[in-house]
Amino acid sequence: MPVSGIISALIVGLIIGALGRLILPGKQNIPIWLTILIGIAAALLGTFVANALGVGDTRGIDWIELIIQIALAVGGVSLAAGMYGRKKV
Repeated sequence: MPVSGIISALIVGLIIGALGRLILPGKQNIPIWLTILIGIAAALLGTFVANALGVGDTRGIDWIELIIQIALAVGGVSLAAGMYGRKKV
C-alpha cells in the first residue's frame, strides 16, 4: 500500500470514527487512536458489507455505504467504550 493510501485510510478512519463518537450519546472515555482504529475497521467492513449487498458502487455519493460504515463505527465505539471503561477490581 502506498503512503498516500495509508494517509487516506487514516483520514477516513478518523472521520468515520469521529462520526461514530458524535452520534453515540454520552461521553466515551477511549483514546483517539482507538477511535481511529475503530473507524478504519468500520470503513473497511462497511465497504465489504455494502458491496455484498450490491449497494457499494452507485452513481453519486454512496449514502447507504456511508450509513453502514457509520453504524458499524457507532457499534464499535460503544463496545470499546464499554470494555475500555471497565476497571479491574
